[in-house]
Amino acid sequence: MDLKSLIREIPDFPKPGIVFRDITTLLRDPEGLRYTIDFFAQQCLNNGLNADYVVGMESRGFIFGSPLAYKLGAGFIPARKKGKLPAAVHSVEYDLEYGTDSLEVHQDALPPGSRVLIVDDLIATGGTASATAKLVEKIGCELLGFGFIIELRDLQGRKYLPDVPIISLIEY
Repeated sequence: MDLKSLIREIPDFPKPGIVFRDITTLLRDPEGLRYTIDFFAQQCLNNGLNADYVVGMESRGFIFGSPLAYKLGAGFIPARKKGKLPAAVHSVEYDLEYGTDSLEVHQDALPPGSRVLIVDDLIATGGTASATAKLVEKIGCELLGFGFIIELRDLQGRKYLPDVPIISLIEY
């Protein structure tokens, strides 16, 4: 299936010169969504990414991470923005273009030694994915790899990630 044909391109969003890759058109297509999750799971298994847990980054990582975890027989853990989780958390702060942000997971979400796959819809500069990896490693888990639906190759985000397998279903 040609997944690129299911991704809408919106020029000059959120600012002039940017081409936004909109996944909502993929999500609304039942066959495309099913194929994406099935293909994603197969790519993970082909690369030996047999995770105990899939960590999905807020918020679009939740959309793909949950069904992927189901297909892989793994648990799903949401990595949330600061202040969104009700219980005690592990946290990591990371730099943005202008300022900082942080991600959190519940302290009881990932037992140390767990094998983890980090998932998001897109990798651009790699900042959020890199921060999530630091959070997973801070907890004492084994980072197996990363999975993304879309990779924006020109932004070279993967060079900021640890040396583990990286799966991208679509590249621009």
